[in-house]
Amino acid sequence: MHIDYFGSLPLIAIWLGLGAIGITIQAFVRNNTRLVFGYYLGTLLLTAALAVLTSGHKGTTFQDMITLGGVANYFDVLFCASGILTMLAARPYLQREGAELDEFYTLLVSATAGMMLMAHANNLLVLFVGIELMSITFYVMAGFLRSNIRSVEASLKYFLLGAFASGFLVYGMSLIYGATGSLQYDVIRGVVAQNATNFPTLFAIGAVLMAVAMSFKVAAFPFHQWAPDVYEGSPTVVTAFMSTAGKAAAFSAFIALFIMLMPGTSTLTPKLQLMLAVVSAITMLVGNITAVVQTNIKRMLAYSSIAHAGYLLMGIVSNTADGYSGIVFYVTSYVFMQLGAFVIVGILERGNDSLLEINDYAGLAKREPMLAFSMAVFMLSLAGIPPFAGFFGKYLLFVSAVETGYTWLTFVAVASSVISAYFYLGLIVKMYFTEPSGEREPATSGLAGITLVVTTAVSIILGLVASPFLSTFRSWW
Repeated sequence: MHIDYFGSLPLIAIWLGLGAIGITIQAFVRNNTRLVFGYYLGTLLLTAALAVLTSGHKGTTFQDMITLGGVANYFDVLFCASGILTMLAARPYLQREGAELDEFYTLLVSATAGMMLMAHANNLLVLFVGIELMSITFYVMAGFLRSNIRSVEASLKYFLLGAFASGFLVYGMSLIYGATGSLQYDVIRGVVAQNATNFPTLFAIGAVLMAVAMSFKVAAFPFHQWAPDVYEGSPTVVTAFMSTAGKAAAFSAFIALFIMLMPGTSTLTPKLQLMLAVVSAITMLVGNITAVVQTNIKRMLAYSSIAHAGYLLMGIVSNTADGYSGIVFYVTSYVFMQLGAFVIVGILERGNDSLLEINDYAGLAKREPMLAFSMAVFMLSLAGIPPFAGFFGKYLLFVSAVETGYTWLTFVAVASSVISAYFYLGLIVKMYFTEPSGEREPATSGLAGITLVVTTAVSIILGLVASPFLSTFRSWW
């Protein structure tokens, strides 16, 4: 079996760092969380650097089961950046909660390794391994605060519903294999493009089951019910990571899967597009309308996350290079603005789930002006207000849907965005134009301050210099 070692360097680095070296360090070095933290931080930095180095080296390896270079390497960098920023925010948070254990950083890097497999997959079995590695790690991380009943409950709910979704995924894969005779993305796409599947009905059912499984992973309607409870109950830094990097990983797989399942010459493609368009529209409306009535900020951001999955699905519906490049740009923007918002929640949060109500943010601009400024940037970007990154991401997705003939879906998206402005801008009004209630101790950010500076800067810069990124993204399809 020919192995392209150079092109595989990012994957090799994270797996060697995680397994051969990382586990050894933890086995022989006890009670040195600082060393483990630094080691895994270095592992993610090295992996990201190697992904940049090998980004132009395109091809496949491991019997064509792994794809190399291009968009996969870009997602590697995005996942590693998310992991690094989460680690920086997690250390002070876990220390404050009395829960900083070496295992947290091992789990975080394990999840990142699973995400990278999802992005590099060119085979359905590789995709399954990547999804399960990421998901199982998230189940454990969601319940990391073992003395907190909400955290344990979040872990249990996520596990039960996630296992159910995995059943749909595997069943869909088996039907697609039976209908096409292959697990390889490129082979399946060739068979589907020629309308030469052995059992067209079974293939259609398999494609729908795959859409169901991936809809669960991105928290799209009607498979979104787990997200609010899990996001609220999980440690806030875990919620930040799973709602951003986890969603980005799911869409990296979603893109590759539906490029495979929806070639332009297939008779099934228009039906799948219409199905996903309906899911997208309902997801946007349900997420934003439900977010309006939330009083807990984590639940509000959770329903907001559901709505953003609906926006991102518009790129899949369009099934064009512009649509897919719009997804990559928007998911990049989303990772930084959503991660930053949850990090602020984690900084302000106190034990026993206190200070998590939206009313607790009244007068934040007077008490913590820098935190209020960053949160305002994130809210404006999430709302799609120019010139922030979120605006251009939405614009690209809206245009791609119109060009494909789904103008009605764009109207729904615009109406949904108007609804979302109520709670995003409402939080800004609460922070800047409402008097604070009671005295509180000053918030301390520690290493999380680095995460905030980076996420705030990227949310602004991406909106100002979008063109170079878009040119690069379009070249991948």
